[in-house]
Amino acid sequence: MHALQGRWLTDCRWALPSADRADVATLGADLLRRWSEPHRRYHDLTHLTEVLGAVDRLARAVSLPEADRAAAVLAAWFHDAVYIVADPEGNERDSAALAARALRPLGADDALVEHVVSLVLDTAAHDLDDASPGLVPDPARPVLHDADLWILCSPTGRFDEYCRQVRAEYSHVPVAAYAQARSAVLRPFLVRPHVYATDLARREWEPTARENLARELTRLAA
Repeated sequence: MHALQGRWLTDCRWALPSADRADVATLGADLLRRWSEPHRRYHDLTHLTEVLGAVDRLARAVSLPEADRAAAVLAAWFHDAVYIVADPEGNERDSAALAARALRPLGADDALVEHVVSLVLDTAAHDLDDASPGLVPDPARPVLHDADLWILCSPTGRFDEYCRQVRAEYSHVPVAAYAQARSAVLRPFLVRPHVYATDLARREWEPTARENLARELTRLAA
């Protein structure tokens, strides 16, 4: 927790240099409280830490411009800030709305706020194939997309723990219904030509991710 508090202050000093330090600290405390809610099993501080670390690595690998890196880092902080198991389709929308409400008082301009909101909303479907033709690609999108999915390529022990944690969050769902719904979430990643969007993740993460996904789908089908 202490390390994340320091990380939040550092990120905001860099991304929002004019923000009031007391306001930054207050928002950081609220975010960490949200990420520490007792009903969370996977979508918790560990997930936040993993996503931030993956954003850092991918941003360096693709030489992400500073403004885009600021948006990706802030979006990582907010992307699951609202997490209600009973309303999975509304979590990203509400997390994006929280980001918009919270960042403007810290001095974030409209362009940054809109960028963060868009990136948070991206994490709902984890599908970047919907970009409109003719638009300049947003280099932050694949970075956050892949960072949020880092868990799929994690070492066997961590990946299996992640699977148990997601099941615990949905412990109220009967076994058969959970297996069907969870398989519907995971299987598309194997059907796509690529799980990940960045070159680094496709090269270094994807083989393990495909092995992990296949193993979990086999378990769910048993």
